[in-house]
Amino acid sequence: MNTIRTLFGFPGGVQLRAHKHASTREPLASLELPGELVIPLSQHAGDPAQPTVTVGETVHRGTVIGRPPGEFSAAVHASSSGIVRAIEERPVPHPSGLPAPCVVITTDGNDSRDARSPEPMPDWARQSPALLRRRIEACGVVGLGGAAFPAAIKLTPAPEAAVELLIVNAIECEPWITCDDVLLREHADQVIAGACIMRHTLGARSVVITLEDTKTVAREAVRTALEAVGETAIDVISVPLRYPVGGEKQLIQVLTDREVPAGGLPLDVGVLCHNAGTVAAVTRAVCHGEPLTERIVTVAGTGVGAPRNLRVRLGTPVRDLITAAGGYRGAVNRLIVGGPMMGFALGQDTVPVTKGCNCILVTEEQAFPAPEPALPCIRCGDCAEACPMSLQPQQLYWHARGRDLEALREDGLFDCIECGACAYVCPSHLPLVGLYRHVKSEIRAAEQAQQFAEEARQRYAFRQARLERERREQAERRQRKKEALQSRPSDKGQGSKQAEIQAAVARARQRKRGGGER
Repeated sequence: MNTIRTLFGFPGGVQLRAHKHASTREPLASLELPGELVIPLSQHAGDPAQPTVTVGETVHRGTVIGRPPGEFSAAVHASSSGIVRAIEERPVPHPSGLPAPCVVITTDGNDSRDARSPEPMPDWARQSPALLRRRIEACGVVGLGGAAFPAAIKLTPAPEAAVELLIVNAIECEPWITCDDVLLREHADQVIAGACIMRHTLGARSVVITLEDTKTVAREAVRTALEAVGETAIDVISVPLRYPVGGEKQLIQVLTDREVPAGGLPLDVGVLCHNAGTVAAVTRAVCHGEPLTERIVTVAGTGVGAPRNLRVRLGTPVRDLITAAGGYRGAVNRLIVGGPMMGFALGQDTVPVTKGCNCILVTEEQAFPAPEPALPCIRCGDCAEACPMSLQPQQLYWHARGRDLEALREDGLFDCIECGACAYVCPSHLPLVGLYRHVKSEIRAAEQAQQFAEEARQRYAFRQARLERERREQAERRQRKKEALQSRPSDKGQGSKQAEIQAAVARARQRKRGGGER
């Protein structure tokens, strides 16, 4: 079945050198277990997981070591068996460079599985979507394309939302990254099974697996796997490679000619996208009862000896991956998590691999020289032509420099996907994306402060209203008591008795004075 017969375009974009061949020459390999696993409790978008283990406790592969504190979070599991040696802050791969709480496990080499892990569910097609979502949530599956959004939330559309098209996104539009390519080449069956599970969970009308037109080996592997299982309702679509065609909004526009509205979601146009790695992780969670404890990572770049793809346990130090890929070579100047366009630099190679680490890019100074000094904007308009969101980056730049937050909002700052295309083509070498990110954080902080202030104002107003109500109720109680005392029949008798007492006292005093006169 071919549900998509015509491909469309998207605004802007740039053509980049792919550098894909180096890391796909070798087959996928599994990295040996390290002696120590450092597993961050926040490997996903949303709130950090809360630790459920204690120091000295024995854990197994799949043991829950972090439980989500709310709906917008994800569970974290032990990647192998061993002893919990510490629960403390450690350096983690994050743009901020700040440490974060981690569970440190000394592995025992047995790699024994937790007996409490979910049972395989081979009859998933007869299960309810709600049960499948709970299984995916329990196994800690998140988006493996880099955003690490909890998959179960994304698989829970609003009741009125109809999913017309499910897109399995295997497009790696950034240079060097090939983890999805290798996944499709060697485990296309897992991606197909996961797509079928998601289709059942969402009630999607059609499913497509998308990849670049340069991934000929992966495309044939997927088609062969589809034929082997007799699946005719899933299409394989090859897309011309132009960065950032792998972006969710750009891919939807290419496939359907529908534009996701500003501030909206793909579901607003009846589409849902999931990364190919995420889809395969759903297969392992549902069909095999395996929590998300490993992922495929591309180790590439001019600064590594033998680029390749590795299946890695979460919590493994980055330096172990680099060693397995031939070690450092040349004058290495940077380590980057992700691609050169949207990735972020690491300060050290001791940080652990997390769910969102799809690539470790090792660069050397010759191939990746330091950025040139920024020059004044010449208003050439190249950035506007490259922007895939049809924004005016130069205007955003001037508004950001002037801290005109209202103008930034009006000009669509939060529609920026931070792809870096504008900075890539800028002849003045302006750090546009870095500036946009900084201003976005300022706006969010200001909005949060305003929200806190409004909440404080409401609390103060509520307190004042409560105090006033209590004062009014107290005054009313006093008035009622006073009226009740005045209306009692015994009050007159009490007054008469008091008068008699006073008269008796007066007579006694009179007698005392009279006796003294005698």
